[in-house]
Amino acid sequence: MTDTENAVVSTDAASGPANDTDVGTATESAVRTGLYIGGEERFTGETLKIADPGKPGAVVGEAAAASPQDVADAVAAAKAAFPAWSALSAQERAKAMADAIAGIADDRDEDAAILSQENGKIRMEAWIDALVFEIRWNLALALADEVDQGKVLEPAPGIPVTTQVGYQPLGVTTIIVPFNWPIAILGASLPHALLAGNTAIVKPPPSAPLATARVVQRVAEKLPPGVLNIVTGKDENMAGLIQNPDVAKLCFTGSVNGGKRMMEMASKTLTRVTLELGGNDAAVVAEDAILDDTHLDRLFAAIYDTTGQICMNAKRVYVHRSRLDELVAGLEARLQKVQLGYGLDEGTTMGPLHQPAQKAFVEEIIQEAKDAGAEVREYGELPGGELAGGNFLRPALVIDPDPSLRVVTMEQFGPVIPLIPFDTEDEAIAAANDTWGGLCGSVWTADPGTAQRIGAQLQCGYVWVNDHGATRLDLRAPFGGMKQSGFGREQGIEGVRAFQDTRSIAVLDEEALKAMAH
Repeated sequence: MTDTENAVVSTDAASGPANDTDVGTATESAVRTGLYIGGEERFTGETLKIADPGKPGAVVGEAAAASPQDVADAVAAAKAAFPAWSALSAQERAKAMADAIAGIADDRDEDAAILSQENGKIRMEAWIDALVFEIRWNLALALADEVDQGKVLEPAPGIPVTTQVGYQPLGVTTIIVPFNWPIAILGASLPHALLAGNTAIVKPPPSAPLATARVVQRVAEKLPPGVLNIVTGKDENMAGLIQNPDVAKLCFTGSVNGGKRMMEMASKTLTRVTLELGGNDAAVVAEDAILDDTHLDRLFAAIYDTTGQICMNAKRVYVHRSRLDELVAGLEARLQKVQLGYGLDEGTTMGPLHQPAQKAFVEEIIQEAKDAGAEVREYGELPGGELAGGNFLRPALVIDPDPSLRVVTMEQFGPVIPLIPFDTEDEAIAAANDTWGGLCGSVWTADPGTAQRIGAQLQCGYVWVNDHGATRLDLRAPFGGMKQSGFGREQGIEGVRAFQDTRSIAVLDEEALKAMAH
């Protein structure tokens, strides 16, 4: 999510003017979701009317809009449920969580259709979004035997104690997810928080909360009341999810500016934070890169999946000058086949951007590149009819732009990519690292040695070789950013530890103490 959009809309990467209550003209919403607090569904007088980004004026559904008191109730419910939940062993919690996720796929087709309409992404991506949540949940449960594993420090010279180092849950946790892959992103932290022994409050994105609230509620209903709660609403009523002194941990995925705001708010109560923020990911295409159809398909997906609205998408491509024309031709051949359209329509390969503000920003940086003399090529046809005026944008290539242009320096979060030639490996590495972000990166080469040499020098939390993007993420591995892309890690046992604290219990060893006295 770009800082520009974030400044226009909200601190939450998923927020925006599209979720004001006066959006749309529909008199009856197709989908309705409530809050879920302490094991009970709760509806509110005020609601969020959820705009369809592809059809101007259309409303997908409505979600409950929590008051500050609703938020306080959710925190209280999670706090009340914490003692009993944390008292279970990790294996007992894993069993309860396995039962809770059972059957989650039964309504996946409907979940995906709703997510496609509220987000704008094509139906298949929405279906995968929900699938990844289940996969991540089950991978977390496979860690159950490691959760409580500590270590023992035996007495040593000058240290007459035996110390047990173990782990304990933190308490009430808040998890805030963005609009782009809300269900899948939730799966990177929620099951780890629960497995660690915490209770949780999930805040779905206010501009696209419906499918996420549906999925999470079906899980929450099978867990003890208060263990898992859902709160939707306007950001101005949500401070209690962070600043209530009973909230121990915040896990936020969103924009850089949003992350800074979350950290600032959390500082008031010393609430711990994990921040997974935006990226300006570099793909380095070496002189010996394999640019066959398989590899070009991977790079194309890494750039344009979800209309470019993925934090770990490639945002800059540095390509050896000798391969630039070949790369342009390969991407162009794929862009010429793009079908812009409604996410649920058969044949659509690229949907709209999620919000008008983001469309305006991407249009602005593309025009800036044109005005600066960069070669810009745009593809596809904007849809008409009831989709005219939707948040659609023709995908673009920006070839050999000045590195100071915003299309290079900022996260576009849209269907445009700068292709920047380089002459030496050192030049490519320096350019790739010359940015505010450090989420992901990739190296494209036929030589494993080159891959390791370049990959080890990229300043980011995750590096692919001959691939890039969310579809190839190892869901077992720790994931997170460096620099302004955030801190903390999700997934894997590291993701569980992020929701625990270490505790040392030291027992005086009388024999060791006597030995010290002599």
